[in-house]
Amino acid sequence: MGRRLPSTRVPVSVRALAAPLAVLLATSVIAQISPRDAARRARFLHDANLDAETGSGAASLAPATEAPAAFDNLTNGFDPQGPPFETLDEDTAVALRSFNDNRFAFEEVEGIADGLGPTYNAQSCRECHQNIVTGGASQVTVQRAGHLLNGQFFDSQGGSLIHSRATHPDAMELVTPGEPVRTFRISPSTVGDGFVEAIANDTLLGIRNSQPLGMRGLPVVVPVLEANGRARIGRFGWKGQHASLESFSADAYLNEMGITTPTFPLENTSSGRDVSAYDTVADPEDDGEDVQAFANFMRSTKAPPRGAITPAVTAGAQVFEHLGCSTCHVASITTAPAGTPINGGRLIVPAALGNKVIHPYSDFLLHDIGTGDGIPIQPTEEYAATANKMRTAPLWGLRTRNRLMHDGLSFTREEAIERHGGQASNSRRLFRNLGAADRASLLAFLNSL
Repeated sequence: MGRRLPSTRVPVSVRALAAPLAVLLATSVIAQISPRDAARRARFLHDANLDAETGSGAASLAPATEAPAAFDNLTNGFDPQGPPFETLDEDTAVALRSFNDNRFAFEEVEGIADGLGPTYNAQSCRECHQNIVTGGASQVTVQRAGHLLNGQFFDSQGGSLIHSRATHPDAMELVTPGEPVRTFRISPSTVGDGFVEAIANDTLLGIRNSQPLGMRGLPVVVPVLEANGRARIGRFGWKGQHASLESFSADAYLNEMGITTPTFPLENTSSGRDVSAYDTVADPEDDGEDVQAFANFMRSTKAPPRGAITPAVTAGAQVFEHLGCSTCHVASITTAPAGTPINGGRLIVPAALGNKVIHPYSDFLLHDIGTGDGIPIQPTEEYAATANKMRTAPLWGLRTRNRLMHDGLSFTREEAIERHGGQASNSRRLFRNLGAADRASLLAFLNSL
């Protein structure tokens, strides 16, 4: 059974996102903008029914087991491995048949004939998500921009995402001088995200409620797009703007590759200009099958593995705890039991993902650590609180990254720690007071993740 927000178990910040007044304000704002942007914002209105997703019965009583972890391009068991990947091509790959088939779809390069563009950032999912294996993080960044008016954020004319590529020179999107709020956001890893999707709402709320008052995160409530806007705690993207991998995939297919689907059937503009003349493929350009294939591929990936655990690494973990970093970078989380309905009932947690212990080093909540980019999930009242907060970056797989923080502009682990202010100010202060030996141990620990 879903429960109606507000609830005594849901923090004030979450209740505010679902309050009737916020919906009225959002509806008022929607009425004043373009039909395309109105449709986009309407998709982010959730139904305010937050399911606990904690499961019941024998499965919920079974002991949890460690999630499989490896950079090996092998399935975690959600889908079968399938035909040898090297044997697949456009003629032999069958979407949704297996892990390898879905990986092929994730890596496949899209062209103009497929509906690419007119504005876009990449030609395949793999282009932004590959390190060490398909689905991992990368150095690729995207641009976002907008402006403030009387303290309220407004998107750039074509939306806050500024595309860096186009299929025609006249479709190229530019940042105007009137959009002084600007940022980069680096592509995050999707490896192991099937386990993240399988974390119950109540588990994330429990983590939030256990945090000290001054360090509590924001569990942002967003709609599950494929479940008619059912409310769920967001966990994907730098703002936690999506709660399911299918929603995440459909959004990225449109906004990173310019390919429309039944979930997002309207083409993007170029700085507010209609550029549909440069894309003659009928909308929706994909029937939704690719979106499901992308989601199932991510659901089938193993968790990022740890490096060697040396005495220095073990000592560094204790330093990490002493600094208070583990308050937000939570080391261990257990997924919902197998058989639990999640995503508004659109997905039943399978045995491959259920009751698994993962080590993401994140609480998947939003925090203000002084690095917020000022751009909310949507420029409406109910998401205003997300403007200067960022999702706690999962640290699993950290040893494979040399561009850090949401914008990729921190190049060393020390630089990234030094950028932590706001709710993390005390942790930064304690870090600055560390002796050389403790600093070395801390870095050994971080480089083992």
